[in-house]
Amino acid sequence: MKSISLYKDKGTWLNLMHPYTKLLYIVAAISIPLIGGKLWLFGVLIAASLVLLASGKVLRSAVPLVAFSATLIIVIFLIQGLFNHANAEALFSVGPLTFYKEGVLFACRLGLNILNMLLSFAVFVLTTSPQELVDEMEKNGFSPKFGYIINSVFQILPQMMMTKDTITDAQRSRGLETEGSLGVRMKAFIPLISPVVMSSLVNTRERAIALEVRGFGRKNKKTWLEDRPKHKGDRVIGVILVLLVVLTIAGRVLGWL
Repeated sequence: MKSISLYKDKGTWLNLMHPYTKLLYIVAAISIPLIGGKLWLFGVLIAASLVLLASGKVLRSAVPLVAFSATLIIVIFLIQGLFNHANAEALFSVGPLTFYKEGVLFACRLGLNILNMLLSFAVFVLTTSPQELVDEMEKNGFSPKFGYIINSVFQILPQMMMTKDTITDAQRSRGLETEGSLGVRMKAFIPLISPVVMSSLVNTRERAIALEVRGFGRKNKKTWLEDRPKHKGDRVIGVILVLLVVLTIAGRVLGWL
């Protein structure tokens, strides 16, 4: 059965790492540059996420995120560099357009922050099984309903993309033109909206019925087929991440950063 999550099981050390350790990495990767307030900290954490993605053999799967963030960063750079309310010192000109230092620096900080967040979340999403995360949360006292919501968040985008591809193939087999100019693609996109939405609603209803049949709402204590204890490496990495956050806070308070 084809997976409907972004998770890639490559058998690497990142796949074996406890989900909570990777969640802690997200917190550390986002908070350290924001607390430190230095642009080079964003670069360090972005580089760290890229190394982790490469070591986890999922760097190629993260390319669409980088491409999306690159487009967004370019738009931010144009808007802030030209029209930021604090613009005062001209930095450079491209034809009739003048970019200002204040806006460019603000755009760099905002763009690097977006890229850093996307890559740190990619480390977690691409190397963590949603079911494993939900199981660990339920073992620690979280409601199964909350776990189901988390699992659905991980699955909703891949599931909708699979549904869209299936409907597109079906309409293409019936003679609908889906490739060509922008106008042709836009014309082909409109007939997709209703089937995709209706299919999502039907899938939601069927999943709700299936959950009730399996006793989802029962209050009995659940049992687990396997345990997932934290390894020594998880504890070491967790301590290092916490120390880095504490050192960043101390550096900002004491003026080192």
